[in-house]
Amino acid sequence: MSNSLDALENDALARIEAADSLDALEVLRVEFTGRKGSITAQMKTLGQLEPAERKTRGAAINAVKDRVIDALKIRREALQAEALRARLATEAIDVTLPGRRRPPGARHPVTQITERVSAIFQAMGFRVAEGPEIEDDWHNFTALNIPESHPARAMHDTFYFDANHLLRTHTSPVQIRAMQESKPPLKVIAPGRVYRCDSDMTHSPMFHQIEVLYLDEDVRFTDLRATLETFLAALFEREDLPIRLRPSFFPFTEPSAEVDIQCVHCRGEGCRVCKKTGWIEVLGAGMMHPNVLRSVDLDPTEVSGFAIGMGIERLAMLRYGVEDLRAFFENDLRFLRQFQ
Repeated sequence: MSNSLDALENDALARIEAADSLDALEVLRVEFTGRKGSITAQMKTLGQLEPAERKTRGAAINAVKDRVIDALKIRREALQAEALRARLATEAIDVTLPGRRRPPGARHPVTQITERVSAIFQAMGFRVAEGPEIEDDWHNFTALNIPESHPARAMHDTFYFDANHLLRTHTSPVQIRAMQESKPPLKVIAPGRVYRCDSDMTHSPMFHQIEVLYLDEDVRFTDLRATLETFLAALFEREDLPIRLRPSFFPFTEPSAEVDIQCVHCRGEGCRVCKKTGWIEVLGAGMMHPNVLRSVDLDPTEVSGFAIGMGIERLAMLRYGVEDLRAFFENDLRFLRQFQ
């Protein structure tokens, strides 16, 4: 019986050593140490022996089983190491070959202009304010002196969720929230996305605006003009950039003005961009309407201020000579790489 156990051990160890794959090794493990394996079968014969012999035989079978399990473990580790070496050899990278170059990215031109405008106003003492893109009717329209009959409230101009909530149509509501949260003096700019039902070469249903608000005692129209001259000269990098203000109407400012600059392409001589006028409209501005101040519990006899509103895409089109607004949103890498 001892000879048969020795033969079983020798056979198991030899076949384990010769196993050339992990799958073959698993088959041997089941064959020798599984529930129906050869060594397990030897354990089942112990019940036929005398007690004294059973103890000696059981110890011998367990010793064989331990040596077979150890041999399985050692061979498994060797096969795993061999498989890893083969995998590393096939996946090796030749570090002497040139790498695959990834083209450098760049901030989007709209982002660049937003950052540039913000930096100019921050240098003049303004802070950046933010507000929700989903607004209520009061902040977006009523508090800004926009009457119920104003066409901006119409369904064909505004994205409504319900009768009282909408995607903001301008960033002016941020001014209202800033005036509610802080008392004058107040100098804020509000950059952000806005939404209107419009889409063509010069309009997009989603675009970007920056609103500017200055509120204090005795703020005058001359302060507004000086701020505009400083800002536009810095943005277009021309200290002598001529500007002109044309009377206009905005519900939330009075008096109001459309602001033009001398055409940056022809310097006033007249070209296709400025439609031969020598001037290009860039933004709107005006003194804060008394009704807007009253809506946030400020006394128009004690406090005054001005507001400026501009479209970022409009400024980007002028600065970079882009003719179609939709180019900013089409993700054409040939277009975007020009702004690296």
